[in-house]
Amino acid sequence: MKIYTRKGDDGTTGLYGGGRVPKDSAAPEAYGTVDEAQAALGLARAHAERGGELDEILVGLERDLWVLMAELATEPEHAHKLVDGATRVTSEMVTALEGRIDELTARFEQPTEFVVPGEHLVAAHLDVARTVVRRAERRAMAVAGPESHVLAYLNRLSDLCWTLARWVEGTSVITKSL
Repeated sequence: MKIYTRKGDDGTTGLYGGGRVPKDSAAPEAYGTVDEAQAALGLARAHAERGGELDEILVGLERDLWVLMAELATEPEHAHKLVDGATRVTSEMVTALEGRIDELTARFEQPTEFVVPGEHLVAAHLDVARTVVRRAERRAMAVAGPESHVLAYLNRLSDLCWTLARWVEGTSVITKSL
């Protein structure tokens, strides 16, 4: 099987569950930005200790983003084909992120001022991932349905990226002014 199909040569892309849309439409913009976020998390993971706690957390997050991308890549008329936790984000997935944030923030003193990224290589990659996740959240606003948990998930994920970066640093470099 070849990696290329030539189906997108006309500027369209296929959606999960069926249908095609222009590559620059809202859905591909949204799930494409989530794909960037997943890659940014992967870059942070590539610099983390293999098999360590951070590695395990990041692998789980990257897998969750597959679920999120599937939901964003599905036209509303095909939403009935989505499966909770496999191709549709659930409230439990959001709650799990909140639990992880709470558990990690209990391990270190949180900064009370603006953080200057770059204290630690992995933390810096996590800060980049956080900004990509924030952009993905903005892009997903045009696509996520009213009952979707995608926006809440992305919002918590950006908070978790910030928390992970601060946890990795142990102590944060802060500044009192912008």
